[in-house]
Amino acid sequence: MIRLLGSGLISPPAVRLDGPICYIRPPLPRDWREWADLRADSRAFLTPWEPTWPADALTRAAFGRRLRRQAQEWRDDQGYSFLVYDRVTDRLVGGLGLTNLRRGVAQMATLGYWVGQPYARNGYMSGATRLVLEFAFGQLGLHRVEAACLPTNAPSRGLLEKVGFTHEGYARGYLRIDGVWRDHVLYAILREEWRG
Repeated sequence: MIRLLGSGLISPPAVRLDGPICYIRPPLPRDWREWADLRADSRAFLTPWEPTWPADALTRAAFGRRLRRQAQEWRDDQGYSFLVYDRVTDRLVGGLGLTNLRRGVAQMATLGYWVGQPYARNGYMSGATRLVLEFAFGQLGLHRVEAACLPTNAPSRGLLEKVGFTHEGYARGYLRIDGVWRDHVLYAILREEWRG
């Protein structure tokens, strides 16, 4: 289990997981400008699939609050957030994370992800998802990882199915996306189904 030492740290520990085309690592304060620029440039591409962005979503202050919250989630074993980078160029291409971690009899978490518009449909997110699943089932010892997406988000559904998730159901009014309660399709993968 990865643990943070000291309560004043703004970032999770130095972790880097490498795959064939990308690597993932926790965000750091120095990532703000590249993160904000990619999110801003991809805003129209991302907002139909995400919760409504606050007015200050891309500011340095908001990014700092995000990092402090994510570091606390790492400390508390409640969530693990990563940024995704191209392995050759070291360019930021997106982000993903495990949230709502439940221990005890559940041993599960929820997967969420985003990719910048210039990098969509190029294999980055499937590569990053494989890395985070290896982390979830290996390092974290989870039994189940869940994910949900809008029924109309064919690329997201394709990604989940490509990496081994099984479609399990349909949830009405599941999440508030872009200001509206939206139905979602539900997916999951179990540790024994994971092929790495």
